[in-house]
Amino acid sequence: MLKILIPTLMLTPTIWLTPAKWLWPTSLTHSFLIALMSLSWLQNLSETKWTSLNPMMATDPISTPLLILTCWLLPLMILASQNHTAKEPVNRQRMYMLLLTSLQFFLILAFSATELIMFFMMFEATLIPTLVIITRWGNQTERLNAGTYFLFYTLAGSLPLLVALLTLQNSLGTMSLLTLPHFSMPLPNLYMNTLWWTACLLAFLVKMPLYGVHLWLPKAHVEAPIAGSMVLAAVLLKLGGYGMMRVMVMLEPLTKGLCYPFIILALWGIIMTGSICLRQTDLKSLIAYSSVSHMGLVAGGILTQTPWGFTGALILMIAHGLTSSALFCLANTNYERTHSRTMVLTRGLQVIFPLMGAWWFISSLANLALPPLPNLMGELTVIVTLFNWSWLTIILTGAGTLITAGYSLYMFLMTQRGPLPSHITMLEPSHTREHLLIALHLLPLLLLILKPELIWGWTS
Repeated sequence: MLKILIPTLMLTPTIWLTPAKWLWPTSLTHSFLIALMSLSWLQNLSETKWTSLNPMMATDPISTPLLILTCWLLPLMILASQNHTAKEPVNRQRMYMLLLTSLQFFLILAFSATELIMFFMMFEATLIPTLVIITRWGNQTERLNAGTYFLFYTLAGSLPLLVALLTLQNSLGTMSLLTLPHFSMPLPNLYMNTLWWTACLLAFLVKMPLYGVHLWLPKAHVEAPIAGSMVLAAVLLKLGGYGMMRVMVMLEPLTKGLCYPFIILALWGIIMTGSICLRQTDLKSLIAYSSVSHMGLVAGGILTQTPWGFTGALILMIAHGLTSSALFCLANTNYERTHSRTMVLTRGLQVIFPLMGAWWFISSLANLALPPLPNLMGELTVIVTLFNWSWLTIILTGAGTLITAGYSLYMFLMTQRGPLPSHITMLEPSHTREHLLIALHLLPLLLLILKPELIWGWTS
């Protein structure tokens, strides 16, 4: 564990002490090395499936893919932000990179924590850097409003979780994820059980976010700078799913009856947010709402509490992390040239940027879950699980996949096809840096087709 955490910490002096002209190349190289070292976590030879085990931290097949995704994302965020922060003073650029590094540090600790209280503290700690990134480096004037939404939604959901965890500690005497699944819960009266169950899950459902408590997400995404959008879409939403997977195991007898409204809400959310996407004019907002739709499927898969559901949810989380992050990067390349997120004003770009058009095409197809991409594998596994749970869900999930295909194609056609508007005459050509950035998102996604068992979780 320390072979990743110490280099991540050492990024801080690297960022602050490097001369200005070497700041970006040095920190990029350093973070890439960390990302490559993190791949060693994939080698899991223990019989219990827990590796790198020590009193505070450990990795297992559920957390390993998410940890590697976190480490992989930092160099990509640095690569994406270079143009965005180029005009700022050097000290502000250093501060920006320091916030991204601290975010990676907190996320690694959150995904590898074996104690629930440590997980909770790191879950909350990720709020601070994200909030500063959104409110300080966001593009539009609405960013303070977005930051307030983000902070208060998450905090309001997290307080009941803290109370629930402390009562658990009080009654069982342990918070260790290694021992909790083997305890039988002392469940005195019915009403308090329901409250306790809801308190345990509420924070994660807000973070995912479940439809109904999702309003903070489009705001935060739209106002955040590119690195903020990337880390929100790719990793921070996955904290909710990961937390649910971990806590679900100890809520065992209660979930069977109490999960109905949440599964229905999640599936209804897929339809609703998909329909919202179909009539979006704002590109970043469309990608943000599509994240809510995908996370609804993940929530449904986890709440059915079957091995297949967990597997499908984990595959979908990783695939969605890479896809939506790539889409945000593509939206940002458009925004940096046209200074507008309105799709009607920036259509027909394939004529000017044919290679960017190809990247848009692959990313849109990944978003609508084209076979044989991992996105389809995750979606199919979750849909089959839900169908097995109740055959009626096929109506909602089927309509959801149809709408997803609709808005993904709509997004591609609106940005890339059609006549070029007359006001777009002089645009800066696309850079190698941008092509490298998108390639580093989509290559892992394509390579996972060849070895999907890396992200299967426990069932592998």
